[in-house]
Amino acid sequence: MKPSETPSPIGRPRAFDADVALDRALRVFWEKGYEGASMADLTEAMGINRPSLYAAFGNKEALFRKALIRYCEGPASYVALALEASTAREAAEKLLAGAVNLLSDPENPCGCLSIQSALACGDEATSVKQELVTVRCETLRSIEERFARAKEEGEFLASVDTKRLARYVSTVIQGLAVQAASRATGCELRGVAEQAMEAWPT
Repeated sequence: MKPSETPSPIGRPRAFDADVALDRALRVFWEKGYEGASMADLTEAMGINRPSLYAAFGNKEALFRKALIRYCEGPASYVALALEASTAREAAEKLLAGAVNLLSDPENPCGCLSIQSALACGDEATSVKQELVTVRCETLRSIEERFARAKEEGEFLASVDTKRLARYVSTVIQGLAVQAASRATGCELRGVAEQAMEAWPT
């Protein structure tokens, strides 16, 4: 459920903390999107010059891919944890709660990196846009698999379409991200999550 990683070029020892620099780059991409984040924005936030950035992370696209991996393994790790819940309903509740917590945290930029970064990508960023589509599709597939297993275990009636249910939950999560980017409050987002669960099949 995370993007492919591009290996870093081998060079002389770095005079900066690469993990800290990558976290700062992640925040810039999260705030501005892929195309909105200029190299000047990135180098200033990371506290390094362009040659150091290229040596440590590759070009802008390679840096973004590394930041996206960081995002999936960090802020968005709630997805994998939620899918470990004992029932599909609990998994769905934890998915929505995790999304609300992430999106309403005042320490985080507004919205979701995988949504924000894809909203305004031109032709030159087609590969990045496709990478984000892949990440979202892999997340959806993981939810589908969890719900399908729940059906096999007798949690759902035979008439329940678990693929459609998974897409519904995924769509609500993405909608929460868009609402958060529009400055919806945590209370408002929780209300949407609670409303969504009222459609859960009984």
